[in-house]
Amino acid sequence: MPETASVSTPKPSRRLKLIGAGAACVAVAVVAVGVVTRVQADQSLKAWNRAQAIPTVGLAPVKGGGARDLVLPGQLQAFYNAPIHARVSGYLKRWYVDLGAPVKAGQLLAEIDTPDLDQQVLQARANLATAQANQRLSSITAKRWEGLVAQDAVSRQEADEKMGDLAARNSAVNAARADLDRLLAQQSFKRITAPFDGVVTARNTDIGQLISVGGAADTALFTVADQKKLRVYVSVPQNNSALIHRGLTAALSLPEYPGQTFKAVVVNDAQAVAANGAMLVELQLDNPDGKLKPGGYAQVAFKLPSAPTATTLPATALMYLHDTPAVAVVGPDSHVHLRPVKIQRDLGAEIEIGAGVQAGDKVVNNPPESLADGDLVRVTSAPAKGGAANAKG
Repeated sequence: MPETASVSTPKPSRRLKLIGAGAACVAVAVVAVGVVTRVQADQSLKAWNRAQAIPTVGLAPVKGGGARDLVLPGQLQAFYNAPIHARVSGYLKRWYVDLGAPVKAGQLLAEIDTPDLDQQVLQARANLATAQANQRLSSITAKRWEGLVAQDAVSRQEADEKMGDLAARNSAVNAARADLDRLLAQQSFKRITAPFDGVVTARNTDIGQLISVGGAADTALFTVADQKKLRVYVSVPQNNSALIHRGLTAALSLPEYPGQTFKAVVVNDAQAVAANGAMLVELQLDNPDGKLKPGGYAQVAFKLPSAPTATTLPATALMYLHDTPAVAVVGPDSHVHLRPVKIQRDLGAEIEIGAGVQAGDKVVNNPPESLADGDLVRVTSAPAKGGAANAKG
């Protein structure tokens, strides 16, 4: 019989096992690479977010102390300014000068017709004449009675009565003369004259106008101003008032003369701070050609000294820390340090700092409200030398 062949079950080859192991390793490697890539991506995202969270700030120009201009509004006034009112009632008879006319001291400006006052003067003259006639009669009588007393013809009592009557008549004459002088003095005010050399800056009357003294219609007939010298009044804030003194010069700028300045000198100050928190200061300047007009507006620039330790910052660099003025200073490690400062002068667009900032400090301009002490910041650029305080944060 033929022999039966035995059939054996085939076993997995070694090659297949190696392939399977390799595939598993590849899968593990792919997973590992994916995990690492994802972790790196997360770390990069976090780093990017942290970088974006760092605020970018600009620096403010920090300038050392020195002379600074304090510019304030001023009002020009004539050295002498006289509104001329009437002293007697009546009607304007004639005026001789008009608006803008130069006048001399004592020059006739106008005349007033005063018929009532003229009649009072005539009556006062008559009263004086009557009193003088009575005085003469009483004087003659008193002398006669003195002679009779010497002859024992009349009593001393009667003679004394005549002397007393003479004394009363003398007093009546004095009273009548004083009343006449008073009316004559009033009558002299019929002539309106200039009190000093100057220019007529207003004429508020005309021929035939009723002039009433002491009433609601009592307005100035003329205004005369001496413009050869002008006064300038300026309200200086209290924090700058200690730097203003007599003899200090200032430069005046007027809108009608662009590019020109006029020199004025401080001559007086109020020595007191008014309710508006400012001290009134008076300056004077010569105006021989009448180029400057009283009543005008001027910008007055004072050149004020600063303390050697003072620094100047743009007002945009200032922030408030618990209602205390402060600035944000960037340190060498790019971290911010908030420093309280002492404001010495407010110059408008700039602030003069008396303490808290030194020359060379990196002060943040326009600091964000969220900026806190110790925050890390990124500085865009350094301030320009002598640059204006207009950088934007």
